[in-house]
Amino acid sequence: MDPVDTDHLTAAQAAAHADRARQALSAGAARVKPATIRQWASRGHLTATGIAADGRSRTYRLADVARAELATRARALQHVST
Repeated sequence: MDPVDTDHLTAAQAAAHADRARQALSAGAARVKPATIRQWASRGHLTATGIAADGRSRTYRLADVARAELATRARALQHVST
């Protein structure tokens, strides 16, 4: 995996990096799409940390994206197990 400055990633960059990390750790689990990250942010599960160089894309910390993904999967498992 290439080193990445994970302090400020756009939704697309965070999704791509999360996918690479997950694939390195698992057998290629489902992908997180940039639209999913934007939905997490709009629902209050994820907070943008800044604005990208293009002046319009929001950036997110990779650790925050990972936490939002973990929380989403935990909520989904609660719904399945009930």
